[in-house]
Amino acid sequence: MAIAFLSDEWANALKDAINASDAYRAAAADWEGDFYFIANMKDKSTRAVYLDLWHGECRGASMVSDMAAQSPEFEVSGKVDSWKKVIDKKVDPIQALITRQLKLKGNMAKVLRSVKAAQELVNCATQVPTEWPQ
Repeated sequence: MAIAFLSDEWANALKDAINASDAYRAAAADWEGDFYFIANMKDKSTRAVYLDLWHGECRGASMVSDMAAQSPEFEVSGKVDSWKKVIDKKVDPIQALITRQLKLKGNMAKVLRSVKAAQELVNCATQVPTEWPQ
């Protein structure tokens, strides 16, 4: 059964996929940083998920209703169609950031030092059966 993109259920399924991934654990062994993943939906609403990523594991994941509730180190935002292209592996996540299909708020150099971790994070997201908005 498909899960609505950036819902609380989707965030929990992504957390489980991340924590089950040996490839992500290895690629992100030195990563410390948390994220808001933000999507501008077709109906003009915004959805966001918070991920707490620490040394190859996801310590927390949840849908965000109040963006001021936390101050993550990074925010990645973009149109839902851009997110779909990344998760469907039609666009590499780093390429999406460099071409501004997705926008990064935070230290780009730190992200660029962890390209493999970003790619493995997308691999984890592909494990989540996602229902995309029409």
